[in-house]
Amino acid sequence: MGKRQESALQTRKKLLETGEKLISERGFDCVSVEDITNACGVAKGTFYTYFKRKEDIVQELSFRAFGEIAERAKVKNGTFIEKLTDYAVNFSSRIEDSGVKMAQQWTKNVIDPNALPDGEYSKLDYDTKTVADIFAYCVQSGELAEDTPVEACTGLLVSQLYGLMVCWCMSDGEYSLAARTKEFCAFALGPLFGQYLKNNK
Repeated sequence: MGKRQESALQTRKKLLETGEKLISERGFDCVSVEDITNACGVAKGTFYTYFKRKEDIVQELSFRAFGEIAERAKVKNGTFIEKLTDYAVNFSSRIEDSGVKMAQQWTKNVIDPNALPDGEYSKLDYDTKTVADIFAYCVQSGELAEDTPVEACTGLLVSQLYGLMVCWCMSDGEYSLAARTKEFCAFALGPLFGQYLKNNK
């Protein structure tokens, strides 16, 4: 990679990180593109070299790290329920670490899927595929029975995780999302999915 390309990647990364910090602190509507570029020490036009709109920062940040969280969960030592718990708690921790203002704005941006730009892959689609991959991996590895209804299980878990996040946003972050998710996992994952464990068949 040449110096120019490396510099461009660093600039883009800095814009993302600065945008995340400012939006988390002030809220989306109270941060302008100029605020972000001023904090980065670059011209306003530089922002539009990498992003079409301010919402693109929120959208991209919503994808970051979640793939890695899923990959770690798949290969985690432990039972299937422990793998799912690892994914769910780290999923919620990542959202919580980004701040409730960021989560509220992201929810506002994606609540109407028809408002997404043409060809843009939704976070719901991404998370659904990621969770389905975890279930499919555990079927292939023999942890889950071959007749496990992967699609139904995936939809159920993703719906619960999103519900936990929305309730946290509606509370304005008055409690720990990660802790609430851990409580949910301890209470519900076994009853929901234990029947599909191969050693329970």
